[in-house]
Amino acid sequence: MSSKLAFADYAVFIIYFLVVSIYGYTIYRKREKNEHDAKAYFLAEGTLTWWAIGASLIASNISAEQFIGMSGEGFFLGIAVAAYEWLAAIALIIVAVWFIPVYLKNKIYTMPQFLKTRYNESTALIMAVFWLFLYVFVNLTSILYLGAVAINGLAGGEYLHAIMVALAVFALIISLGGMKVVAYTDVIQVAVLIIGGLVTSYIALTTVGQYFGFGQDAIAGFNVLMDKAPEHFRMIIDRPTANSTQLEIDKYLTFPGLMSYLAGIWIINLNYWGCNQYITQRALGADLQTARTGILFAGLLKLIMPLIVMLPGIAAYVLYQNGGLPHLVGGKDGAYSAMLTFLPTGLKGLSVAALTAAIVASLAGKVNSISTIYTLDVHKKYIQKNASDRHQVNIGRYAVFAAMLLAVLFTWNDVLGIGGVGGFTYIQKYTGFISPGVFAMFFLGMFWKRTTGTAAIVGVIAGFLLSVLFNEFAPALFGNETLLYTAWPNGKGGFEIPFHICMGLSFVFTMLLMIAISFAGPKVNPKAFELDTEMFKVKPQTMVLIVITLLIIAALYIKFW
Repeated sequence: MSSKLAFADYAVFIIYFLVVSIYGYTIYRKREKNEHDAKAYFLAEGTLTWWAIGASLIASNISAEQFIGMSGEGFFLGIAVAAYEWLAAIALIIVAVWFIPVYLKNKIYTMPQFLKTRYNESTALIMAVFWLFLYVFVNLTSILYLGAVAINGLAGGEYLHAIMVALAVFALIISLGGMKVVAYTDVIQVAVLIIGGLVTSYIALTTVGQYFGFGQDAIAGFNVLMDKAPEHFRMIIDRPTANSTQLEIDKYLTFPGLMSYLAGIWIINLNYWGCNQYITQRALGADLQTARTGILFAGLLKLIMPLIVMLPGIAAYVLYQNGGLPHLVGGKDGAYSAMLTFLPTGLKGLSVAALTAAIVASLAGKVNSISTIYTLDVHKKYIQKNASDRHQVNIGRYAVFAAMLLAVLFTWNDVLGIGGVGGFTYIQKYTGFISPGVFAMFFLGMFWKRTTGTAAIVGVIAGFLLSVLFNEFAPALFGNETLLYTAWPNGKGGFEIPFHICMGLSFVFTMLLMIAISFAGPKVNPKAFELDTEMFKVKPQTMVLIVITLLIIAALYIKFW
């Protein structure tokens, strides 16, 4: 068992790199005649197929945050963490049926454009600047840092900065070609991601089976996991009691049982999949049926993601508890890398390629969205209003380069302290503070005509301030009597309200505040979207995809409730 890569592993990785690069260049050459068409560059308007949209959504979503962070949560928490993925499939159904028609009917290409069209220019500018800072200094930096740390550990632990630069350059090569190149290379990326991830999970299960005397049998290995760690195969975490251990309390703080399903996890998923330029951009240039089918295809792919990003963590837990994994470098976040050490030569290279594909696809998708928001919603509107298509494309490329450079600089010596809290926690912590306000602003803006621009701005600010209140100040002031005993000792001498509950409380109070302000405003809002009920109807083949997805999710929850 060795964590070092051999020549065959490097060969597999190089082949992956060449295939993606050559394919991306081929796509770029095919669209070179439209190189200076701004909508073609930023949105690949009308050229993406449903399978390209679906694959690109998954490739952009799955990154080192999931491979390393969610595998670590599988080690710590178990299958409950799969709720992020399985409920995301339901969120994608909601987005496909109700959100995307609103965007497409009103010819929305960016999220700030939605806010300007629905509310006012001030709201759009505030959120455009906010999203640019969030994407560069939270998302890009965490993806780059966590990915570089993971690959560096497998490469010998001496090449962190070189790997960081290599990942950034690889992502730049892809993203400078525009959305079409990003989306179609994502098809290869997601194929590598799924195949490499499933190989790792299969080897993890056979390793467990062999360790406990069942030979190279993956099914026996899975049964061993359920037998040795039954508490890791429950979707619902029990509410702590007076006799609960600190470990049980910590698990509840991470995923507070049924309260997660009543509050935070829906806000996380619906805001991420429905109100996020980084994600919705893939579908905004397509017709409604193509966009819907692509999003639902992504939902089906979501159902298998826990096999790839969570199951190795549970396998690592069982081996670690029974002496089969003596060392776990980096705590729970080292679970995935630890399982890679069991892979034979060659397959280890494939798994590293899968991890790299996830990282690079996410980086490329993120900088493309940064470029789109900056160029269309800031530069063209406030700096150079008469910019030609050629100039917009060039500005977009400069923005791609600038965003990646800033991410590398801020990640170089872990300036933002990502490594101190872990990449998964880092992203959730800093995006979760604004998700309730942003989602409330979008949700009411789409489906309630009375919502005013004043209410939208107040809602975003209030959502953030309420999140700070519930996360930081309420537990400190009231201890475990906070809000009907929702706070629990965090093992650090204080009390903490579970993150999902904080988000739910913030969202409810923000919605009530926005509704009150809107009622105090004009009765008729001239900027309200006219919703045509016909656009929410789905075709029979679309309904079949929806039913299949829901039935699979229901079966999974019945099995692991």
